[in-house]
Amino acid sequence: MTGPDTTNTTANANTPRDSGPAPLVTPGPLRPQDQLVTIYGGSGFLGRHVVRALAKRGYRIRVAVRRPDLALFLQPLGQVNQIVAVQANLRYPDSVNRAAERSDVLINLVGILQETGSQSFARLQVDGAETIARAAARQGARMIHVSAIGADPASPSLYARTKAEGEAKVFAACPNAVVFRPSLIFGPGDGFFNRFAGLARALPVLPLAGGQSRFQPAFVGDVAEAIARAVDGTLAGGKVYELGGPEVGTLEHFVRYMLKTIRRKRIVVDLPLPAAKLQARLLEIADTMTFGLLPDTLKLTRDQVILLQNDNVVSEAATAEGRTFEGIGIIPTAAEAVVPGYLWTYRKAGQFSTERDLEHLSEVPDTMAPRPLSPSSQHRPQTASGPAIGADAGSSPGATPSGMGVRWGTRKPS
Repeated sequence: MTGPDTTNTTANANTPRDSGPAPLVTPGPLRPQDQLVTIYGGSGFLGRHVVRALAKRGYRIRVAVRRPDLALFLQPLGQVNQIVAVQANLRYPDSVNRAAERSDVLINLVGILQETGSQSFARLQVDGAETIARAAARQGARMIHVSAIGADPASPSLYARTKAEGEAKVFAACPNAVVFRPSLIFGPGDGFFNRFAGLARALPVLPLAGGQSRFQPAFVGDVAEAIARAVDGTLAGGKVYELGGPEVGTLEHFVRYMLKTIRRKRIVVDLPLPAAKLQARLLEIADTMTFGLLPDTLKLTRDQVILLQNDNVVSEAATAEGRTFEGIGIIPTAAEAVVPGYLWTYRKAGQFSTERDLEHLSEVPDTMAPRPLSPSSQHRPQTASGPAIGADAGSSPGATPSGMGVRWGTRKPS
């Protein structure tokens, strides 16, 4: 007599009677190491700081530029193979789409202040922005776009109009895009303080176009941190964030501050609008006659003169709605904490120019602020490289704190 077949008894006991679909497993949040961020224009002044901020977080970074061989200097900012440069030209959509493949986030940092040859405002700041936004929508990637304060479709400046049109194109393709409008950006290698300091070294008179227009300079490290937080996903999409520093002043005010920092006396002249336009026209002709070889410090266009007639500060609406540095948890860095750290090269004797005979300069002869202004500040002199001076920089163990800043970085006692 054969007993009952129990071959599948155990299996049947462990198998749910309801044979419906298996429950869905919700994946956890992606780590930075699992995300690819493509940065268009990542080798520029702002781009290199954005690459550094994202590399520290662990993101995989693809830098899309016209000349990848000129972006190789970015690779030491991350680990091996973390940062890769690829070729892309906003005037050729196919190259933009190839650079966007398999990306999780696309960042557009491309912008120009002057049209040259095929590099026009419309092609780069309108059509180029739209091309990147459409590539982001096609890839299902998040879109981050950097514009500028002053973007206005009704502005008499072509630069400002195309910036506004670019924003509209981005939001049309990616409604949840994050758009940043920074004011004038400063930092090592900037095109503002360095430009006027270079002019002050060569000219006895500094003519200004729009000297009474107000600006709110933003530290490049703060702007890069804001972009990095948008990549982290901590900022709400579909909004325009306006980024300005802690100080609002006129163009003439900041030029005079620059002169005080480099310890040079120059005559500052605020030109009336007709004279400023005439100056710009003459410089445009000179630039054309030299086939674009005119030094960047001397270049000025009539469109820039028109742009300089308007204030470049954060709007009251952005402040009220929290679409500012403070609103996203970043304490902006003051120019006084950073600018002297790179403008000392324009002094007559460079780093050795202490001007001991001047009482107001002899107390703090050095340059960079010795410590961050707050825990959330992006100004971190202790992470800078190079020699340091001052007792609080660690160069004189056991000495009393001097209150002096550091020129390059801090040196820990051995």
